[in-house]
Amino acid sequence: MLDVGATSANNIRFLTGRGHKNYSEDLLRASLDPALRSRDSEGNTIVDSKKFLDENLVYGNGIFDIVLCWNLADYMEESLVKPTIDRLWSQMKAGGLLLAFFHTRDAGPDSTCYRYHVTGTDMLEMQEVRFAPPGRPATEKQSPRLQRVFNNRHIENLFRDFASIKFFLARDNIREVLVVR
Repeated sequence: MLDVGATSANNIRFLTGRGHKNYSEDLLRASLDPALRSRDSEGNTIVDSKKFLDENLVYGNGIFDIVLCWNLADYMEESLVKPTIDRLWSQMKAGGLLLAFFHTRDAGPDSTCYRYHVTGTDMLEMQEVRFAPPGRPATEKQSPRLQRVFNNRHIENLFRDFASIKFFLARDNIREVLVVR
C-alpha cells in the first residue's frame, strides 16, 4: 500500500496493524521544493516534472495493491499531476485500487488542505495541513493553495489508462473517486 498524502502516524499504525506493508511519501510537500523550479525563455516559472519523478515515487512497476492519493491532484502544480498519475499507474498491480478526493466546486485559493487519518474501516479524521511556502520562514505556515477544480470529464481523462472509475459524492463538496488499474 502506498499513501502519497501528508505523513500520518495514525494511517501507518492502522494499516500495518492489519498486516499491510505500508509506504508513505508526502508528494505535495515534495512538489513545493524550490529546486524543482526554473525560468523558461520568457521568464515564466516552470516546474521540472522529470526531476520531480526522478526524486519521488522511485519504486518498481506493479508492486502496489492500493494507493491513497487523497486530495493531491487538487493542490499539486498542474504540470506534475498527469505525470504523477501515470507513474502511479505503472507502479500499481493489475486490479489495484487508487482512492482520490476532488473538490466539487471552487472554494477559492485559500481553501483548507487536509491530511486524512484513517481511524476505522469507515471513518476518516481530517487535520489541516500547514507548512511554510518555499523561501519563507517556518513561522509563516499556511495551507497549500487549491490549484484547480477538476470536473468529471477532467477526472476521467486523468485516469483514462485505468480499467474503471467510480465517483461518489461525499460531504463538504468533496467527490471521492475509486479507480481500478
